[in-house]
Amino acid sequence: MGFVDAIKVCFSKYVGFEGRATRSEYWWWALFMVLLAVALSLVVGETAANLVFLGLLLPSVAVGARRLHDIGKSGWWQLINLVPLIGLILLIYWAVQPSEGDNQHGPAPSL
Repeated sequence: MGFVDAIKVCFSKYVGFEGRATRSEYWWWALFMVLLAVALSLVVGETAANLVFLGLLLPSVAVGARRLHDIGKSGWWQLINLVPLIGLILLIYWAVQPSEGDNQHGPAPSL
């Protein structure tokens, strides 16, 4: 999955917490968010950028939940991010794991 395809999928599943997301979909979305943060902060300022990110909070959480589903974990594990540093490290570790075969969240996603 390429950059544009991943962004389209994430926007089409804006609040879709069911199903699975491949590593490429998740990481392309993360790159999109970083690039958008830099561009908006430079062009329109931080206040406007924060409003845009508030609107993109749901698709970000949704793609995170789908990524966790892909490795056989519940999307609720994203709450571990509330534990400083350890939560972030654990979520990054899980995000780089390869897809699990068919599991309770559906068949393995096709690339």
